[in-house]
Amino acid sequence: MKKDKYVGISKVGEKGQIVIPKEARYMFDIKPGDSIIVLCDKTKGIALLKADEIEDLADKVFPK
Repeated sequence: MKKDKYVGISKVGEKGQIVIPKEARYMFDIKPGDSIIVLCDKTKGIALLKADEIEDLADKVFPK
């Protein structure tokens, strides 16, 4: 059973990289090689989104 919520901590490495915790990768079905979109707002923070979610939205906006 998948959980609906998760809170975890990631450290930023020397090259600015972070590791997405296993539980979060499982929750969002993130696999090696997947592309992640980084959305940033200086006052609201950072959000991560799987790129295929945007592709699904684009298909709805621009049907083939």
